[in-house]
Amino acid sequence: MAASEGYAASWYAATAHHLPPFPPLNSTLRAEVCIVGGGYTGLSAALHLAAAGLDVVLLEASRVGSGASGRNGGQIHSGQRRDQDWLEAHVGLDDAKALWNLAEEAKALLHALIARHRIDCDVRPGMIIADHKPSYVAHSHAYAKKLREVYGYPHAAPLSREELREIVGSDAYYGGMIDHGGGHLHPLNLALGLARAARDAGARIFEQSRAVKIEEAGKVRVVTAQGAVEADFVLECGDGLQDGLDRRVDNYVMPIANYIAATEPLGVRARDIISNDAAVADSRFVVNYYRLSPDGRLLFGGGESYTRRLRPNPGAFVRPYMLKIFPQLGDVRIDYGWGGILGITMSRLPFVRRLSPRVLTAAGYSGQGVMLAPYFGMLLGEALKTQLGAFDLLARLPVPPFPGGPLMRWPLLVAGMSYYALRDRL
Repeated sequence: MAASEGYAASWYAATAHHLPPFPPLNSTLRAEVCIVGGGYTGLSAALHLAAAGLDVVLLEASRVGSGASGRNGGQIHSGQRRDQDWLEAHVGLDDAKALWNLAEEAKALLHALIARHRIDCDVRPGMIIADHKPSYVAHSHAYAKKLREVYGYPHAAPLSREELREIVGSDAYYGGMIDHGGGHLHPLNLALGLARAARDAGARIFEQSRAVKIEEAGKVRVVTAQGAVEADFVLECGDGLQDGLDRRVDNYVMPIANYIAATEPLGVRARDIISNDAAVADSRFVVNYYRLSPDGRLLFGGGESYTRRLRPNPGAFVRPYMLKIFPQLGDVRIDYGWGGILGITMSRLPFVRRLSPRVLTAAGYSGQGVMLAPYFGMLLGEALKTQLGAFDLLARLPVPPFPGGPLMRWPLLVAGMSYYALRDRL
């Protein structure tokens, strides 16, 4: 099997520490827990449950980490996908603080897993939020102050336009903030490291084994094309890629496509693009996000499409977004372009629920999965062990269903996203 077989032809796949393929499921197995989905959530749940002595089977439709976990921007943000101001208004200050603390625990767990299991995934510090409108800057500066004074978070600092311009080689921004507690990493190598750790802990992993049906009658039965798993509990961890498997999730989580391009190595020009090697995300509703790779490429994410099908030429699709921010790169070659499917919710907050006494799910990270998903995988495992405090907190998050259910969510979302994209340009 070629090194990148089963994975998107990306810079990540070209530089990954690949594992030998896991076998497909071709029989009926018995397990205490069956996990659907081999991304960060499912792999972390498998690792934690197997390490606790439970008999775990994980089913992955393609290769472990081949979905959003191995194709994303690799950015480590702080907090939830919505900021603390929004959370305070919708869930109150106490729950907003609890959710902030939970996200900090998630960040700590991410770094602990990387260290404990010696996962080589190029972790680097620094996360910049760049404001593309001058009216946003005052809020960013006030927000950095609020994180320090209200949430006791000392790592956020305001950036003036001049300070930001010294770091990011673009005239597209008016200021922002830097989070020294955030950062970035190689997302596919993180997923592969978690898979190796879960395997070594005793989890049974099966690839090329898409779950096509979940039957609940007494115990739970997960059916694939060539086999089945009978289990006491099922964890649905497929995020946007399990669309169509369980309507109870589909009503709240919708898949969309996002795209990344990787330039040729920039050499000495790289430091003129991002001088401090931090990751950057801007303030647009449809976010531009980017960072430098260890070999000096610009990895730039921009643009979305609201369909299950990926665009045929992602690099060409992303290039105009990149040149709008960095017009000086007009002569630079795009070496890789790829897309991926992620799950979003109406509120952009994760959908974490007990769907029935035996089926739990965590999905809809809306772009925040690098930091949150491994922690939520652990929480799913803890929930099975009856430690439900943090799990129930997440279940109180306001995640309304999409209007019209699965059939109408696409046209309604496209209309709404088109409005916000227009607002970004005004």
